[in-house]
Amino acid sequence: MKSYIIAVDFDGTIVEDAYPKIGKPMLFAFDSLKQLQAQGHRLVLWTYRHGKALEEAVTFCRENGIEFYAVNSSFEEENFDKTTQSRKIHADMFIDDRNLGGFPGWGEVVQIIEKRIEFSLGEHGKVKERKKKKRGFFGL
Repeated sequence: MKSYIIAVDFDGTIVEDAYPKIGKPMLFAFDSLKQLQAQGHRLVLWTYRHGKALEEAVTFCRENGIEFYAVNSSFEEENFDKTTQSRKIHADMFIDDRNLGGFPGWGEVVQIIEKRIEFSLGEHGKVKERKKKKRGFFGL
């Protein structure tokens, strides 16, 4: 399986939204994050939090067995220069409760990543899985 850099939001995604407090962990959040890390994916905490609130979130995740590859940056120890860099980080995918359609739940998130499911919005905004095109003899 290909490994990804996955940016994960904190409030409303890893924990229930109680900002600036830390909410209760979302069902299966830490188990799912550990599973993704065990599969070789790099997790980046990508959150609105900063300062003390950010430190509390990182500590909470660490206490629950998750160490992030980076926090609010593309890689650990990144020196951000706002005159030459974009605040958008490099990631293959973003997991956030503010996605179109909302947060599907950690069971669905893991399945989407593991099975490399591509989806689109169908009739009436319902999410539907895209049909994969059959490939020819040479994989084209």
